[in-house]
Amino acid sequence: MNSESKLSQTANSPFTMDDFAKALEKHDYQFQKGQVVHGKVFQLDHDGAYVDIGGKSSAFLPRDEASLRAVTDLSEVLPLQEEMQFLIIRDQDAEGQVTLSRKQLEIQHIWERLTEMQENAQTVQVRVMGVNKGGVTVDILSLRGFIPRSHLAERDNLEALKGQNLTVGFLEINRNTNKLILSQRLATRSSNFSLLEIGQLVEGKVTGIKPFGVFVDLSGMGALLHIKQVSQKFIESLEKVFKVGQPIKAVIIDLDEGKGRVALSTRVLENFPGEVLENFDEVMASAEARANRANNKASE
Repeated sequence: MNSESKLSQTANSPFTMDDFAKALEKHDYQFQKGQVVHGKVFQLDHDGAYVDIGGKSSAFLPRDEASLRAVTDLSEVLPLQEEMQFLIIRDQDAEGQVTLSRKQLEIQHIWERLTEMQENAQTVQVRVMGVNKGGVTVDILSLRGFIPRSHLAERDNLEALKGQNLTVGFLEINRNTNKLILSQRLATRSSNFSLLEIGQLVEGKVTGIKPFGVFVDLSGMGALLHIKQVSQKFIESLEKVFKVGQPIKAVIIDLDEGKGRVALSTRVLENFPGEVLENFDEVMASAEARANRANNKASE
């Protein structure tokens, strides 16, 4: 190849090795989207902030990514020359500059905190922001959550819940789909469970009668009095013994908070087999003394 053709090839080449080296120089491979980095804000302007994260180029943080809350003065949330953490939300542009966010980092921390709370079966306070047919939307640590109607204590007049604070538990947390499904009933059950213990005498109302047992409401929490735990004597029909709405006292014999189960017994209150069937009112009237006696026997 003569020198003339070499020259024409160079002239026609759109991208030389030198250009390639310069392009590589601009790109900093240690910084990628989704990465958390440390840096210092060194300049603020109307559109956002410029941050030194130790790269070949400075990084940029847009104004609306400064914080979860509304910001009028950027210097309040982005003090100059103070080391802070940032999340990279956009890979490098042609100039090698990455885009950062403090807001997305705060959101990430909230999701992590909520997941931890769910794992520890903790409750949290939320504020009702809106209402729809299926339930209510709530503000939960600045994120948007949802409580289905079936998991609310007040299900008939949802409009009345607007602006109210509710204590809730977690039904589903999914960061990928932005799903935060909550339950007021779960929180009520959880707080009620903490007040219960095996051997405790509780008072409630009969809410349902099935062939296998009686359902009892204990201040908003359901419990079951199994047919075998009603009396020491065989029972043919529970409907001959109980009525829906009837008050009842019974002793807790088993608790399973994970499944929300409370098992009751009136059998342990009997002085003789069949006493609950023959003299229910008398057993209920002296239930406290009978429960104490049953507990003392159990501990002997």
